[in-house]
Amino acid sequence: MSDTLTLSAETRDRVGKGASRALRREGRVPAVIYGNNQEPTSIHLDERALYKALHTGHFMNSVVMIEGLGGKAIRTLPKDVSLDVVTERPVHVDFLRISEHATVTVAVPVVFTDEEDAPGLKAGGVLNIVAHDLQLTVDADTTTATLAAPTAVAIAAEDAAAEAEAAEAGEATDGDAAEGEAKDGE
Repeated sequence: MSDTLTLSAETRDRVGKGASRALRREGRVPAVIYGNNQEPTSIHLDERALYKALHTGHFMNSVVMIEGLGGKAIRTLPKDVSLDVVTERPVHVDFLRISEHATVTVAVPVVFTDEEDAPGLKAGGVLNIVAHDLQLTVDADTTTATLAAPTAVAIAAEDAAAEAEAAEAGEATDGDAAEGEAKDGE
């Protein structure tokens, strides 16, 4: 997994729609920590710190240490982030509490780079993305993507273009030879 992120939080005394709206007006984001056979803990985070962590590109796949709750940090994984549909500001976050040696399944996004440099794609192949993310606990035999060979139509079009090019080159050579013969005969 990625680097460990750290967020500072405070416990929430009140829960519910009114209390959550009041927190958001103060620049805080309500959240909850649950799991690991413990009672859920209602917390709130600083919106700017959360926004910065969200835009690291790996927030949902990182261990997030929640500090400021009784002096000890809580190891968590983000499970869900609710965003405002208009402003796209974080509205609520769910964290899954995990133990230090817990086995956790995480979906990791697959990103393909330098596709334009791939020899198979340059030859007219097609990249078929089969899986857009991988589970970290899945076996290595999982198919992520395949590269399909060029279709017969594409190969026929390339062959026809090559033949036309060769024919043009041949005509130019024959024409030059005929001119040379005509000059010799004069």
